[in-house]
Amino acid sequence: MGIDDIVNQGKNAFEQNKDKIEEIVKSEQAEDVSDKVLDGIADFAKKVAPGAAAQIDDVRNAADKAVGNE
Repeated sequence: MGIDDIVNQGKNAFEQNKDKIEEIVKSEQAEDVSDKVLDGIADFAKKVAPGAAAQIDDVRNAADKAVGNE
């Protein structure tokens, strides 16, 4: 089995299950996980560049809107 076969199987599996995948991605659990990850990244960035806290919060909030449910 070659790489193309594996990629095609992955594509087929995704197509067959995309409704379930979308439901999982839009779940409250996924939202909680993405919030925690974004909060951790923002906290780290604030430690590295404390003078840019407001801009970091703006970027964090924009990212949350892009990947989250809300």
